[in-house]
Amino acid sequence: MRSLLLRYFAITACLAAAALPARATSNHHYAKGEYGIIRHGLAPGKQLSLASHGEGELGDEGFHVWLMAEPAHRRIAKLDAVSSDNNLDTDPGAYHAFWSKDSRHVGVGFRSERYIVTLNLYRIEDRRAHLIAGPSLFKEVTSREVADADDLRVRNSIVEWHGGKRFLFREYLSFVADDDRLVKLLGSYGRVAAKLDDGKLVIEFHADAECELLPGDRTRVIDLKPGDSDNW
Repeated sequence: MRSLLLRYFAITACLAAAALPARATSNHHYAKGEYGIIRHGLAPGKQLSLASHGEGELGDEGFHVWLMAEPAHRRIAKLDAVSSDNNLDTDPGAYHAFWSKDSRHVGVGFRSERYIVTLNLYRIEDRRAHLIAGPSLFKEVTSREVADADDLRVRNSIVEWHGGKRFLFREYLSFVADDDRLVKLLGSYGRVAAKLDDGKLVIEFHADAECELLPGDRTRVIDLKPGDSDNW
């Protein structure tokens, strides 16, 4: 059932992207001093959380996600690479945290475009959230990044933190293509999900990777395999 729902979302998103406004947002008007904990934002150790705050009627002025000390709910430091410059939403519920069990690492997922979810990875140390250079599984498979000509319509990623410095990174992409060249490039990582009325193809990419954290807040892929959409 999950697989069918995911494919349905991908196909309908590709169709809707051309018809709906480019910036349909989920906004929040923050009261003075209000820092709203994002979805699953309280760390397992309950000493830290992630909370969002912005100014203005839509909360989009000076918007940031912050590392907070709990239970005092006191602001510690803002997270790099999440701001008014690269987000679509300002409501705390539109942001999703993926904490490790030891509260030392966290992923933050948010929409940077209507159907494009960005997932940032952070190392929590010295009362700071240090940005980690996460993997691109599409690049691991194709030896290149996604190009404008690929017509990416949907992107989503999930991180599951394992013990030590290991984590599972899962990536799902959906494209609309004129022909099957892209799906041939993707090999076992790609499939044609649907053929649209104009003859174009909805192409899905699924990949799962066991990854390792490296010094300098870098990562490397240890094991890569086609993803299983039933586990999303």
